[in-house]
Amino acid sequence: MPISVVIQTYNARKYLKQVLAAVRDFDEIVVCDMESTDDTVEIARAFGCKVVTFPKGDYNICEPGRDFAIHSASHEWVLVVDADEFVTPELKDYLYDYVEHPDHDALYIHRKNLFLGKWIKASYPDSQLRFMNHKKATWPPTIHSVPVIDGTVGQMPKDPKYALVHAGISVKGQIAKMNEYTENDLVKRNQKDASLLKMIFSPMWRFIKYYFFEGACLEGRAGFIKAVFSATSKFYYLAKVYERHVYSDNP
Repeated sequence: MPISVVIQTYNARKYLKQVLAAVRDFDEIVVCDMESTDDTVEIARAFGCKVVTFPKGDYNICEPGRDFAIHSASHEWVLVVDADEFVTPELKDYLYDYVEHPDHDALYIHRKNLFLGKWIKASYPDSQLRFMNHKKATWPPTIHSVPVIDGTVGQMPKDPKYALVHAGISVKGQIAKMNEYTENDLVKRNQKDASLLKMIFSPMWRFIKYYFFEGACLEGRAGFIKAVFSATSKFYYLAKVYERHVYSDNP
């Protein structure tokens, strides 16, 4: 059974050559580009990828183009990979064995997240619904959405050798992402207000949970920074909720 790899891109040249090299033995690679202004498309074509375009418009997230991307694949089974994720040979072999006698219509794949060059085990398994029969899948256009499967969904083994490897982003990139994600969460969640106690204790609890209970404390300075970012992201979100509440009450 053939498998298509689907990669969505926008100015994704940083890791793209390594990402494409890791999946070049699949039957098809579809790059769905959101009108990149760098040489992303040229790199994809040099690797012999099928390149399709989804208009970027005013979107600052990839999800509006996900459904178009997966249904641009020629084969029923698709593996969705981000432009900063690497597929291991063990994962590829597992998926090809799986599609010979599939038990489900989609699978959650686990992900190893790197940060400052270190695998942050506290974030594992970070399961992502990325392998599916695209004829039974619909991907909603909202941030952090997962595909809706008209069928059953299973799980990959949690052995890290079968995991996607996420290259991660820099400290600068992480800060920018926190601002971007909290803006989108503000719209998605539509929370009305945030109390002072919530702004104090919710970020604090998130830090304690991630750093101590989930084990980021075992990852050295990279784990500590990641835990602080997790707490800070929660604070940013609540501060924006309060800001919106203030201005809605005082137009």
